[in-house]
Amino acid sequence: MNVPAIPVFDGHNDTLLRLDMARKAQKPLSFMQGDDSLHIDWPKAKKGHLAGGLFAMFVPPKQEPGQPLKFEDMQKPIDQAHALKETLAMAACAYRLERESKGAVRICRSSADIRQAMTEGVLALMLHIEGAEAIDADFDALDVLYAAGLRSIGPVWSRDNIFAHGVPFDFPGSPNQGPGLTDLGVDFVRRCNQMGIVIDMSHLNEAGFWDIQKVSTAPLVATHSNVHALSPSPRNLTDEQLEAIADSRGVVGLNYAVGFLRSDGQKYQTDTPIKLMLDHLDHLLKRLGEDGVALGSDFDGAAVPSAIGSAQGNPVLIKAMFDHGYGEKLVRKIAYENWLSLLERTER
Repeated sequence: MNVPAIPVFDGHNDTLLRLDMARKAQKPLSFMQGDDSLHIDWPKAKKGHLAGGLFAMFVPPKQEPGQPLKFEDMQKPIDQAHALKETLAMAACAYRLERESKGAVRICRSSADIRQAMTEGVLALMLHIEGAEAIDADFDALDVLYAAGLRSIGPVWSRDNIFAHGVPFDFPGSPNQGPGLTDLGVDFVRRCNQMGIVIDMSHLNEAGFWDIQKVSTAPLVATHSNVHALSPSPRNLTDEQLEAIADSRGVVGLNYAVGFLRSDGQKYQTDTPIKLMLDHLDHLLKRLGEDGVALGSDFDGAAVPSAIGSAQGNPVLIKAMFDHGYGEKLVRKIAYENWLSLLERTER
């Protein structure tokens, strides 16, 4: 069949981190001209019909210049001053990118902004924080970052902070590890609800998930998580969690990372077949319905199936969905409409 060119709004990527780390290493990457080491850049976005996404700001731990970043160090708690400094650096990276793009990239603050950018063929960049270490106990940083465009935040990455407890990366494993939200974490959820900030429960343990489910007045969201029944990573969601997200009219974004797709949890097997992505989509659709499933690639933060490879390969997944029997209305919902609807129902 002749597959239409369907735009994609991506629920999660780590491109800002990659750009900022390269800049600090004095080995800058060119987003606008393109760079082979990036999953997302301007040429790949155009070829892959990437209309925009939630661009994450994730803070690595402090490291000595020239020293490699060890994964075990990434799971250790980090201090707020360091986290805020690094988060501001990535936000500045986004603003420089917007300025240097000469109108091709736009930082968006609402679903209406995103729709306008899509109409104009402009890449819509919405700021997201992955792990809220940059936010202080008085929420001053949250107010300032909101003014700068922050519209989505995960209380934790897979490490503990003053708000909640992250789930580890052991495999196989249950997400039911550790305590839930702190008292300050409950206040954090309520503050985000009041401000219309999406609360992303990817990387959160199960106790924290249920605490948010009890407290939050907004739809429940996991921007880049998959099905625990198919890939028993603690990072993936149980059927009970999926049903709670469905009850809230929330959304889950399919994570392309092979370690969260595969039943054996292998993180770097990029020959992983696209069929596994479709298996997860089928399961998510069964539990969440057509309005609750979206895409959250984890581009520039994980190994993805080689048949996709980068943002340029998004049409491969779109075609696979059509070949699998999904109709155009459903494909459009998964590709971008469900994220825009979720943002409309969350923002203030």
